[in-house]
Amino acid sequence: MDLDASFDSGNIEVLDASDPRDIQLAIRKDHHSEFYQWFHFRLMGARGQQVRFHITNAAGAAYAKGWAGYNVVASDDGERWFRVPTTYKDGVLIWGHTPHSDVMTYAYFAPYPLVRHRGLLAHCGASSLATVDMLGRSVDGRAIERVRVGTGPVPLWVIARQHPGESMAEWWMEGFLTRLLDPSDALARGLRERATLHIVPNMNPDGSFRGHLRTNAVGTNLNRAWHEPTAEESPEVLAVRNAMDEAGCALALDVHGDEDLPYNFIAGPEGVAGVTDEVMEQLAVFKRDYAAINPDFQVEHGYEIDAPGEANLTMCTNQITHRYGTLGMTLEMPFKDTTDTPDPVHGWSPVRCRRLGADALFPLVKFLG
Repeated sequence: MDLDASFDSGNIEVLDASDPRDIQLAIRKDHHSEFYQWFHFRLMGARGQQVRFHITNAAGAAYAKGWAGYNVVASDDGERWFRVPTTYKDGVLIWGHTPHSDVMTYAYFAPYPLVRHRGLLAHCGASSLATVDMLGRSVDGRAIERVRVGTGPVPLWVIARQHPGESMAEWWMEGFLTRLLDPSDALARGLRERATLHIVPNMNPDGSFRGHLRTNAVGTNLNRAWHEPTAEESPEVLAVRNAMDEAGCALALDVHGDEDLPYNFIAGPEGVAGVTDEVMEQLAVFKRDYAAINPDFQVEHGYEIDAPGEANLTMCTNQITHRYGTLGMTLEMPFKDTTDTPDPVHGWSPVRCRRLGADALFPLVKFLG
């Protein structure tokens, strides 16, 4: 039996694996950061053998409250992911399983590896409906790619995975881009004719590869760098914000995942000083239209709303509204499952992420009037 995490987005430290029924593990912190919660590792050679895992440092994770009601995901092929019953007790995350394959993978959420990211970009680049360019490079020198789709006059921005451990954001992107580039889809065609979409599928490729939860290669939380990004600590944000300044921005949707809340929801720029009634009405209508088209999205639950003038302008959503006077939004998806529309086998899953991404075309078209 062997445990391994020395691959793209892998993260685990093996403390003791001498007893298969009492495997002791720890999650590695983000580089130059205290954040941790993402894990992703592979078990080999245990087919038909009962194993039991203990993540011993779960209590110190960034969002330890999120372990309540959470179940680990597992896969034998990297495509089909299912949930394994999991408990959180006395600060330790525990699950048992009997692998049906010689190679089993366990993770915090279904990973979206960089090889799949490259495949998604290749699909976009091969389409006559899209162009792909590079806005800049990450701290480690990886490309920050943009997909441009559409010929309309309204500039719309959709970005994902500022927090690399929130891999559901790129599964959402896959569904969004696949539908947007479908030449036979009437809704996609209407959106392409009326807007130019600037899409960044992965804002944080370094953190994604390193197996980080929230930060880039030097420990920067990119979604706290939008007010004053720098070439040294947050070049990813700097490149995208510069491109926004050049192209304009009538709306921005920033796609994330939330460790604790079992809902899909949107957080808006309510606390930005001077936010207009028009922007607030656009926010309300966008959320209403999204809920009308996708049963997994809801408008009742979400974050506590900032008081007027107290918005954190280092965050993308708030900075967009502050900088351009237009609608900025953060879409959050669960690591667990949706309370209102649960799936006990898969929980919140890549399939449902892709469907939510594809359905985002509807509120975007409605936004254009």
